[in-house]
Amino acid sequence: MKTLFVFLISILSTAYLCAQELRTVKNNAYTYGEKLEYRVFYDSFLTGNVTAGIASLEIQKDPAVIANRNTMHVVGLGRTRGLFNLFFRVVNRYETYIDEQAIAPLLFIRRINEGGYIKNQDVTFNQFTNTAHSNTATVNVVEYVQDIISAFYYARSYDASKLKVGDEIPINFFLDDTVYVTKIVYEGKENITTRLGTFRCMRFKPMVLTGNVFSQPYPMTLWISDDENKIPVLAESGILVGSVKMELIRFSGLRNPVTSRIR
Repeated sequence: MKTLFVFLISILSTAYLCAQELRTVKNNAYTYGEKLEYRVFYDSFLTGNVTAGIASLEIQKDPAVIANRNTMHVVGLGRTRGLFNLFFRVVNRYETYIDEQAIAPLLFIRRINEGGYIKNQDVTFNQFTNTAHSNTATVNVVEYVQDIISAFYYARSYDASKLKVGDEIPINFFLDDTVYVTKIVYEGKENITTRLGTFRCMRFKPMVLTGNVFSQPYPMTLWISDDENKIPVLAESGILVGSVKMELIRFSGLRNPVTSRIR
């Protein structure tokens, strides 16, 4: 793993030697050392509320330097718990290195094991030439393409103060050697009560691909704290039977006060 990492970094360093400047994205929402932890649970009429796993997103405390550029190294972890490990064990790890200035990824690492299905992928992004180099292909991509983790942080840097109900935030992301175009639709504001209290939230619906699990393009709803941090407080996805929810249970290292929590 260490040898592969050094190889990927050498590719990036060579590619960026003669590069021009990248864009500058204003980010007031998050910083180094932030950690968000979630409870993932399944909810249906037959089973009630059953905890299925835990998930976390953590920005490491210090910048990681890639090709002489400071990046935010984010580690995302997700795993099943209890009885769910008996019939569908999930152990997922994602890492992304997000350029601090451009809020776009330079390196993405994916290690997943979902019920015995294993996928390992490493992607280097050249944000100057708009190319992505993975284990299996080199692909021309759109400008400032995201990976599936960095897309979340890019969306949080978006200025939500001017959003009107029905407005859409477009995001392009790269997964499995393919560029996907998604959009997040703003639905207004709503108070949400969780184990941590009641929060003023902004409500969004991200577009996802349809298939055997999701029967419509907007099955997921996200409630984002209506403050400068813009952290997901609750996420809910309707599936064929019941729903899957992800609830914020702990946070630390936030950049701003949590002014959205009203009790």
